Amino acid sequence: MSNRRCFALDLKADAALIREYCRMHEPGAVWPLVIDHIRALGVQDMQIWQRGERLFMILEPSDDYPRPVADARTREANGRWEALMAGFQRRLSSAAPDEKWASMRCIFKLDEHSGET
Repeated sequence: MSNRRCFALDLKADAALIREYCRMHEPGAVWPLVIDHIRALGVQDMQIWQRGERLFMILEPSDDYPRPVADARTREANGRWEALMAGFQRRLSSAAPDEKWASMRCIFKLDEHSGET
């Protein structure tokens, strides 16, 4: 069974900012130390999907996620990256005050249902 986690976040309603945010997430554009930090946390796979201002993140974590990250370089780089990204992002109105990416609740799984055939 998957330990998949899903999150939502909105971007600021500015077409130029949205284009730049998407460009900054293209292959090779995310800072390598940030990628190292994400992997060190125990993230096995991560995808961010976008439609207009809405972002949807799918996270496949390891069983021991989140792991403590000992490497100060990756922690510092990740902090700078998050501060930079904050200029593009806005929390969902339903998010908790300390919640940037709002966690989502799974309400349907196809493999839990049977059809007629």
